[in-house]
Formats: sequence, structure tokens, C-alpha cells
Amino acid sequence: MQRALLISVLILSSCGLVYELLAGTVASYLLGETVTQFSLVIGVYLFSMGIGSWLSRYLIEDLIPKFLDVELALGLLGGFSAAILFLSFGQTRIFQIPLFTIVVAVGTLVGMEIPLLLRILKNKLGFRDMVSKVLSLDYAGALLASLAFPIFFAPKLGMVRTSFFFGLLNAGTALWGTFVLPLSEKHKNLLRAKSALVLTLLGLGFAFSEMITYYSEENLFSDEIIYSKQTNFQKIIVTRYKSELRLFLNGHLQFSSRDEYRYHETLAHPALLSHPNPKRVLVLGGGDGLAVREILKYPSVESITLVDLDPEMTRIFSEQPVLTEINGSSLKNPKVKVQNADAFLWLEESSSVFDVVLIDFPDPSNFSIGKLYSTAFYRSLKRRLNEFSVVEIQSTSPLFARMSFWCVEATLKESGFNTRALHVYVPSFGEWGFILGSVGKLGGYRKDLPAGLKFLNETELKSISEFPQDMSRVPTEPNRLDNQSLVRYYDQEWNRILD
Repeated sequence: MQRALLISVLILSSCGLVYELLAGTVASYLLGETVTQFSLVIGVYLFSMGIGSWLSRYLIEDLIPKFLDVELALGLLGGFSAAILFLSFGQTRIFQIPLFTIVVAVGTLVGMEIPLLLRILKNKLGFRDMVSKVLSLDYAGALLASLAFPIFFAPKLGMVRTSFFFGLLNAGTALWGTFVLPLSEKHKNLLRAKSALVLTLLGLGFAFSEMITYYSEENLFSDEIIYSKQTNFQKIIVTRYKSELRLFLNGHLQFSSRDEYRYHETLAHPALLSHPNPKRVLVLGGGDGLAVREILKYPSVESITLVDLDPEMTRIFSEQPVLTEINGSSLKNPKVKVQNADAFLWLEESSSVFDVVLIDFPDPSNFSIGKLYSTAFYRSLKRRLNEFSVVEIQSTSPLFARMSFWCVEATLKESGFNTRALHVYVPSFGEWGFILGSVGKLGGYRKDLPAGLKFLNETELKSISEFPQDMSRVPTEPNRLDNQSLVRYYDQEWNRILD
């Protein structure tokens, strides 16, 4: 009995932590603001565990059957948690209600586990041995779950299937308990029947996980989903409506094929036309190959290095015909070398020098992305440039996130760059901004625009640097690693818009 209960601690602590990670991940995927969502989920979850610990004092008799009932309830609720959250997002205006209802319920059940186990074991072990063994196994299980969740379960199984898997593990442990723990025949038969029912429901959920995921995503995205993949780094979804394709990363629109040319022409050509003779070009982010497509319009360019974190992103935009049609098979061009790496680390390790650098990272919605907009990052980038080099950075919306936009400019200036702010109207996004920067003097544009551009011409090149009053410069702090002011600006401004 003692060994069985201690093994249960290891398994159940893993399940409990995974349910917490699932709730935080799903919330950040659907609502954004990763730090805020994880902070709220963890805080509410831990508080609920305290409630569960307090409530466990009222469970007095038949502790083993009650402990197994708690595990079955936890397996059922935790196992269905991700499916419930995804399905409810498209059906309710206040997603926080189902989210925190599940977090409170799961946290309360998890909080009951350890007090019940300690009371069951109190006659089998001395107090010191009992507490040390139970807590050490509890922490070990949490470590195993925290390692396995991001490395294997989230990218390989996805959120919904992972949720059902750990629900099955939870309920299976309860069923195993009916064979190894001392129970009356009445309790044993009833608990086995309950276990069979819960395991059947969770098994069906696991078997139909793909269908549940597809249905929930259909509710989230109005257009037909033609590609969906959870990678080690993000959720990639490509949708199609008639001839229009859209790319979403973690639920956020990255481009629409209908108007992406406005964005990518403005991202690439001002920088390339600001350099007298661009030969070596670096693209950070931009794994869709659309910025690379624009760069390849310059015969002078001899090599393009694309650094994107996610190999799945660059793979599908290299191989999927419907996507390579948009980027002109740019990633397969012999001039292009793709590196799948963290841009921050890659810059530190690289010794190459580039004429033009285009930075197309996602918006700074969390601290892990915010570091790529920091003075530390731009100073590291500066070591990869010469006196004539030019950089251009996508910098969110100067209309909807005005302080965020000018914070990027202030950060680049603080890092020793001369700057010029640019903006363009992209129907899918609204007004969008870019910051042009150079180590030396930032002069005018060359006149040799490539043929075949759909948006930019000499007139537009002048107009994109003219800002109306409601998008004009505002004072901001530079974004440093130790303050991440940009992420705070971004959260405040976009929350105001979305609310």
C-alpha cells in the first residue's frame, strides 16, 4: 500500500502540473499577453489548491475511497479541460468565465491530494519520513511534467490530445489503486465501475481529439483551415477563402495574400534602396519567405541569410505548393541560406557582416519576443554591420500602438543608430509601421526601384515617412532587457483597442 501511494504521488503531481500548464498555454494562445495569462492562471491555481487543502479536513471517514474519487474527478475534468476551453472560446464573449472555473475546480481537487495522502500514510510512516517522501516525489513529478510538456507533449500531441492523455493517466492511476489499496468489496466494485466510465469517456475524447481540435479551430477562424500544426515554438494555421490565404501564428494574423505586398514592399525596399550596392542581406524572422521574395528582385544581391526559429515554418513555405506560389519559391533560391535558430544567440555567434538587415519578428506581445526589440539585441546586431549598412524593423502600428512604435525607434537610437520612421496602410492590419536605421548617415533612396512592384513608387517612398498628427512622435523609454518597457506599452495599448 505504501509503495503504491508513493508511486501515485509521482504520477498525480505530473498530471496536476500539466493541467496548470495547459490552462496557461491555451489562455495565452487565445487571449495573447503570455505573461499576464500565465501569472493569473498560476496565481488562481495555487490559491485554489489552498482551498482544496482546507476542504480536505472535512473528509473524515473512508479516506482511500475518497482519495480515489478525487483522482477520478480530477482525471475527468483535467482531461476534458483543453477541449472545453477551445470549444467555449468561440461560444462565449467572456472566455475568462470557463477558463477560471476550470482552473479553480482543477486546483481545488489537486489541493486535496497531498493532505489526503498524508492522512492515509500517517500510520504507515513516521511524520518526518512521510512528509519528506511525499513532498520529494511531488516535486519530482512536477519536474518531469515541466520538462516533458514543452519538449514532447505540446508539439507532438497538441493541447487537446495531451489533456486527454493525462486525464487517462490520472484515471488509470485511480483504477490501479482499486487493485493495490485496501478497500471493501462494496467500495472496490463501485470505484472500478466509476473508473471504467471515466476511462471510456476520456478514451473517446482522445480518439476524437483531432475532430475536436478541428471543430474548435473552425469556430475560431471563419475561413477554411488548410494547414494546422502545433510546433515546438508556436501554433501555425493557414486559412483560405476563395483565392485569399491567411497565416496565423498563435492566433494572430501575420499576413493576408490579398494585401501582404504592401507590407513586404515597405519592409524591404526602403532599406535596400538606402544602400548604395546591397550584396549581403540578413533577414531575421520572416520564415514565410515573402521578404526574401522582395530582396531577390535586386540583381546586386549575392547572398541572403534567413534566420527563423521554427523549422516547420520555413519547411512549409519551402514545400507546400499553395504557399510557394505566394513567395515565388524564394526559400529554394540558391542565393538563400536558411538557418533555424534563435536570432539573439545566432547574432552573438555569427562573425558575418551584412549590408542590409530586415527584421520581421512578431509583435512584442511577451518578454521572450520583447528581448528581440531591446538595446542589447540592437547592439549585438550593430557588430554585424559596417558603416554603410542599413536595417529595417517591423514595429507594430503607429496608430493603434503609438507609444510602442516610437519606443522601437527610441531603442534603436539609444543603441547608436540614425533612424527614420515609416508607415503604410495595410487593409488586413490597418496602419502599420517600420523603423529604418543605419550606423552612418541615413541618406535618400536610390532611384532604381525594381520592376513589378504593386505599391511602392517614388511618390509613395516620400509619403510613407510623413506622419499625421495622431501618429506623430511621443516620448518613450528605450526598451532594455531589465525593464522591457516595450512589452508594457504594447500590452496597455492593444488591450485598450481590443476591449
